[in-house]
Amino acid sequence: MNIDIGINQEDRAKIVESLSRVLADSYMLYLKTHNFHWNVTGPMFSTLHVMFEEQYTEMWNALDDIAERIRALGHFAPGTYKRYAELSNITEEADVPSAKEMIRQLVDGHETLIRTAREAVKVADDLDDFPTADMLTTRMEVHEKNAWMLRAFLEHGAGSMQGDASSD
Repeated sequence: MNIDIGINQEDRAKIVESLSRVLADSYMLYLKTHNFHWNVTGPMFSTLHVMFEEQYTEMWNALDDIAERIRALGHFAPGTYKRYAELSNITEEADVPSAKEMIRQLVDGHETLIRTAREAVKVADDLDDFPTADMLTTRMEVHEKNAWMLRAFLEHGAGSMQGDASSD
């Protein structure tokens, strides 16, 4: 069935291409955050365990919104690890790093996702896709806040983390 929402098929495909990268980065960061939630150790265990859970739960819910936007634009959303690995700039962690390294990787992941979303907002704005731009702007705000909260653990020796011998 023809889609007539004021954005032609070619432009919708461009938007979907950038949204697919956002979805892939979001899924990879979700997976990494969930992994770290399960495996964090050290004196900040409880605080990080809870923070990671809050962040991955929020990301899990956002994945559906992003995928459904792709579907609303008339395309299929990528949904395999293989495809996410091809599209994403966020890599998996094969090992269990220290709590401090987990935080560093998650800050990097959020910042990577913000940059990917920022590029996708430009595409959506240029093609007058305001609902996509709005959704991505909201996602950027969430990830900027998450990165800030995580970064606070790394600043000035991170207080309680100084004594964590495994956090180097």
